[in-house]
Amino acid sequence: MENNEKNTSKDKRNNLIVIILSVLLVALAILFFWQRSSYRTDAVLIRAEKDSIASELTRMASGYDSLRSENDSLNQTISYAQTKVKDLLSEVGQVKNASYQQITKYREEVTTLRNIMRNYIIQIDSLNQKNQRLMDENSNVKQQVTEVKSANQQLEEEKKKLEQTVTLAAQLEAIDLKAVGINDRGKEQVKANKIDKVKIDFILSKNLTAKRGAKNIYARIQRPDQILLMKSDKDIFKFEDMKIPYSVMREVEYEGSDVPVSIYWDNANESPLISGKYTVDVFADGRNIGTTVFEVK
Repeated sequence: MENNEKNTSKDKRNNLIVIILSVLLVALAILFFWQRSSYRTDAVLIRAEKDSIASELTRMASGYDSLRSENDSLNQTISYAQTKVKDLLSEVGQVKNASYQQITKYREEVTTLRNIMRNYIIQIDSLNQKNQRLMDENSNVKQQVTEVKSANQQLEEEKKKLEQTVTLAAQLEAIDLKAVGINDRGKEQVKANKIDKVKIDFILSKNLTAKRGAKNIYARIQRPDQILLMKSDKDIFKFEDMKIPYSVMREVEYEGSDVPVSIYWDNANESPLISGKYTVDVFADGRNIGTTVFEVK
């Protein structure tokens, strides 16, 4: 009886051990298959991320082809950045089994390169907008001057039919207006590479009804491509109801009699003049008092 009880107890322990071992075996099998599945999933994710990085680098490399400006220094840095993108793309393509650490490193580099590219896009867009504004401004100024000339012509026609108003009677004129290129010795020159200054000569006309005292005389010099020669974008003056830029200004003392005036544009430290016809407009008292043309070869 006692032996039967011992055998039964022993059988129970053995059965319990078998159950525990079976449970552990099943758990180990589940863990093994889970880890294997997880490893496969991680490998798929890493490969997908690697492909995504490669695709983005390919788009960036292609996108750099359209990033060009008129600034040679900026173009050089853009070309260098594009080379870095292509080098990283080549490195990613050569890696067969990438690790999480490598993928993280590549993603950080892609983010940096993307930010650099975005910065270049902003710079080029800013330059393009600035150039467009300058072109628009020159076009608008030219149109405004043309409109003013047309208005002055109409006034001249009305003057022949009616007596001139007090305002028109007081208007000054630039008589014998002439503009030429000269060298540093004051000798007249027509070749662009020999011109150091532009000399503008005229006589501020006699006018007994004009306001006397100090007068600012402004000259605007436009190149053949309609670009205005100017030293600073702060050099502006009031012209009728507008404020427009000027090339050079001189103050003269006017007492109602003819006054010889010479104004000089100093081209030192400026871009060389280009060949073609230059237009010179002279202004006083907020009015265009004369226009002339000179040629550079």
